[in-house]
Amino acid sequence: MILKIEDENRVRTCTLNRPDALNAFDEALYDATAEALLAAADDPEVAVVLLTGAGRSFSAGTDLNEMQARISDPQFTPGKYGFTGLVDALAAFPKPLICAVNGIGLGIGATILGYADLVFMSATARLKCPFTSLGVAPEAGSSYLLPQLIGRQNAAWLLMSSEWVDAEEALRMGLVWKVCEPEALLDEARRHAEVLASRPISSLKAVKATMVAPGRDQVAAATARENALFAELMGAQANADALAEFTGRRQNR
Repeated sequence: MILKIEDENRVRTCTLNRPDALNAFDEALYDATAEALLAAADDPEVAVVLLTGAGRSFSAGTDLNEMQARISDPQFTPGKYGFTGLVDALAAFPKPLICAVNGIGLGIGATILGYADLVFMSATARLKCPFTSLGVAPEAGSSYLLPQLIGRQNAAWLLMSSEWVDAEEALRMGLVWKVCEPEALLDEARRHAEVLASRPISSLKAVKATMVAPGRDQVAAATARENALFAELMGAQANADALAEFTGRRQNR
């Protein structure tokens, strides 16, 4: 099962489950995660969604083999929702979303945190937005959400440098709320999720709606700009070279 779903005490835990691929998002995982969020949004028995990853990674971002195929394979078939459908589902999700970052978070594995209401991070986890090293634009509304969340200069470093950020630095920036020892991460995230889940769903939704409403149009506009620039740069020389280097390394292992 590419996405494990477990319900307990009105908390739905969704576990990205491609550990052999470091939970990288292929089209199937994008679809499954988007569908899970849409279903949880409408389920009266679900008050909170907790998102984490199986194994040693939270998510290694978009599956670069599929990104290469999207450019070079005329037979490539997009998923039902894909990347843009997941971002739309995140932006529209009306209930508390908690992320438990259990390992590395790359690309969408980092930018997804901009949609989280609470983020817990393992002390050994790391984050990276590798857009400039891949020769592409930012994604998932991060060009708006990250400056709002962590300030312009922190966001500029994260989005422009393609450098790793450790848990201590992510906490200092305000990208995560709490840093936990690895063995305590899920218990701590679940404990807080259950506190929220004990409250009336109607009230939780009202609080979230009032918090996200002021930026909703800006997130949509940023996402549209990013998607246009991403499409322009994907397959251009810098991106093609980066993907060729990545797929070449994989083939030579």
